[in-house]
Amino acid sequence: MTTRSRWEDEETAAFRDAVARFMDAEMVPMDESWRHQGHVGHDIWRQVGAQGMLCVDIPESYGGAGGDFRYEAVMTEELSRRGLSGFGLSVHTICAHYILNHGTEAQKRRWLPRMARGERVGAIAMSEPAAGSDLQGVRTRAQRDGDHYLVNGSKIFISNGYLAEILAVVVKTDPAQGAKGTSILMVETRDLPGYRVGRRLDKIGMKAQDTAELFFDDVRVPADCLLGGVEGKGFSQLMSDLPYERAVVAVAGVAAMEGALEATRAYVHERKAFGKTLFDFQNTKFKLAEVATIVRVARAFIDQCIEDVSTGRLDTVTASMAKLWCTDMQQQVIDDCLQLFGGYGYMNEYLIARMYADARVQRIYGGTNEIMKEVIARSL
Repeated sequence: MTTRSRWEDEETAAFRDAVARFMDAEMVPMDESWRHQGHVGHDIWRQVGAQGMLCVDIPESYGGAGGDFRYEAVMTEELSRRGLSGFGLSVHTICAHYILNHGTEAQKRRWLPRMARGERVGAIAMSEPAAGSDLQGVRTRAQRDGDHYLVNGSKIFISNGYLAEILAVVVKTDPAQGAKGTSILMVETRDLPGYRVGRRLDKIGMKAQDTAELFFDDVRVPADCLLGGVEGKGFSQLMSDLPYERAVVAVAGVAAMEGALEATRAYVHERKAFGKTLFDFQNTKFKLAEVATIVRVARAFIDQCIEDVSTGRLDTVTASMAKLWCTDMQQQVIDDCLQLFGGYGYMNEYLIARMYADARVQRIYGGTNEIMKEVIARSL
């Protein structure tokens, strides 16, 4: 059912084939053990980096693959179609883009090549117990102390948090200034005194994704790790990269729908009841027809967004629409697909069950869908 996207060419198709073969050989067989241990481990990050499949839309001069967003979309799609939600590629990529778009030249050359090689797993430390979508409520404090910042505070719901080796930490450098007192510190976590990873959080889905609490107790961070080198730019830095982040979430949602549809189509053609396949029943045919139509419309929308990100045209409102609608449809489509599996759809050994649980958070992170509606409404 998956149709070739209009932005695909021979190079992206060849890249997709290589990515699919690598994931089927090296990642899919590990997914169950990753889910049981609650993280994917560092080795797979090094492997993916060695294949040239990390930071694929980062310029070659900074160690990336030199492609555009289409190549990043291929990576996201192939992970999502297989339900490989434990490998936190999107967070790693967005962290790298903060550095690319806002870092100094020295910062780009210092961190991006290592992220592209998988030697530094990236994460974004925004959310706090009292500050989720409301980033102005961040309380983590970074106080200048000579040629260092002294960081104190905590973060929660941090994807890649357990494995993270470089963090984009949202801090208050001047609490009296509100949003204008917000900055981003790039923190390398290895053997860092005062830095502690708390518990890996027990989630209803994304069991292989190492979502964790982080704690900072008088952590000394060199002043040259201030993203961009100027205090008070953090909020604007975060806002300017939101269209990219929300496009990535939407791409994952559409690809998950496609994967769910394909898995369901195969199942209903094989599963028999009352002497015929499930597909022979009118209810099954009509439900799949509805699902296939939603998926096709979602693909058309997200293909336009992928092209717009690649050419720098995607605006905040359209990105918010994509995130809102595609993730809402993701949950609806996967729920409809799961119903056709009957009792087996409730079993975690089936991909559709894992996709169902994983889908729920898509409407929450990257800005809740209620925030998306607020952004869209302001444009009307």
